[in-house]
Amino acid sequence: MDDRPRNLREMLAEAKDSSELMVDLAYAALYFGDPEMAGEVVAIEETLSDLVHDMRGVCIMAVRNPRESDGMSSVLQVISAIERIANDAVDIARIVTHNVGIPVQLVARLSAAEEISHRVLVNEGSLLAHRPLADHELPVQTGMRVMAVRRERRWLTDIDGDLVIVPGDALFLRGSPDGISRLRELAAAERWMPPHLSDDPFASDLDRAVDVLVEMKNLSEVAVGLAYSALVLGDRGLAAEVRQLEDRLDDMKDRLELWVLRAASGNPDPSPLRGLLHLSQAAEDIGDQAQAMVWLIEQQEDVHPILGLALGDSNEVVVRLPVAPGCDADGQLLSDLQLNIEPGFTVLAIRRGGRYLYRPQGHARLQPDDELIASGPDEGRELLALRCGWRLVGAGGDAQMELEPVQATT
Repeated sequence: MDDRPRNLREMLAEAKDSSELMVDLAYAALYFGDPEMAGEVVAIEETLSDLVHDMRGVCIMAVRNPRESDGMSSVLQVISAIERIANDAVDIARIVTHNVGIPVQLVARLSAAEEISHRVLVNEGSLLAHRPLADHELPVQTGMRVMAVRRERRWLTDIDGDLVIVPGDALFLRGSPDGISRLRELAAAERWMPPHLSDDPFASDLDRAVDVLVEMKNLSEVAVGLAYSALVLGDRGLAAEVRQLEDRLDDMKDRLELWVLRAASGNPDPSPLRGLLHLSQAAEDIGDQAQAMVWLIEQQEDVHPILGLALGDSNEVVVRLPVAPGCDADGQLLSDLQLNIEPGFTVLAIRRGGRYLYRPQGHARLQPDDELIASGPDEGRELLALRCGWRLVGAGGDAQMELEPVQATT
């Protein structure tokens, strides 16, 4: 039975979610050195290719007269960008499946990030087994949220609280690394020891290259998140920020290539450095696809309304919220607010005084009139709004939210 989405809005939302899952899985495969997980990226890409083909067919059939062609061309451009992002994920996964090699320094840096991907197998006797996912409140208990579940040979990506976890499920999660120990305890899994750096005399140029590559990974993911936000919100300011991020990614890729070549000259076995070049190319191209999407906003091209509906209807929604004076978030450090745990949102950027702070770290302190650009589960946006001092009025599936101050309703 064909259970793929039947209309273009659902197809677009599914394609966006699938491409983002592929990128996360690809980096996780790299982190765990797991060829099977990398192979799943390729399998998802095959399904996504069929979906892309179907979407293009629907777009062509939907154009009934020349006046509709401009709006539908915007949909085709976003579809192509999503397809390219998926292809980049496959390129990352092939570093594992083709044994291209990656230095341990990179894996260690990824394990120290504020938000990482993790995979855990649910064993017999696990506290997670035979109960709905909502019962466990994993974002609260562990700071990690389930992005997908591997059950036998199937990937379950439409995750909600009613999903009953069973022994043998492999959970794929994303969130704070601080929660991994508790997560694995709940799953009755073996203790996980993150990789550590060994003493290496040839570290200077390689360390610089690895640091730049980790930043490229983060910036490329932020660029995609901001690009979707720009399309949903019709925001030319966000579109301009995406273009600046893409320019930075280009410069960083040039610097990284130079440092990798220098590191290779002093290393008796430079083969593990090949993976760095592959990764930099993939991260830079992901940034290119983010720019391709926001070109529509920058050039004030006709953007079909279905894009805002579909991109706001995916597993993760993008919201824009001001920080009200005197609210829970006013004057607080992001690390203290723990928004990634409750309500499970990642802050992509903070807009302050007309400028954006990308992927802010935990030491960022929020101020009144800051605007948060954040992505997370749809069911968590009401709580996020409350913590910023607002109530949602008539909150539905649309990206746009009507806000009223909490004080006005108390």
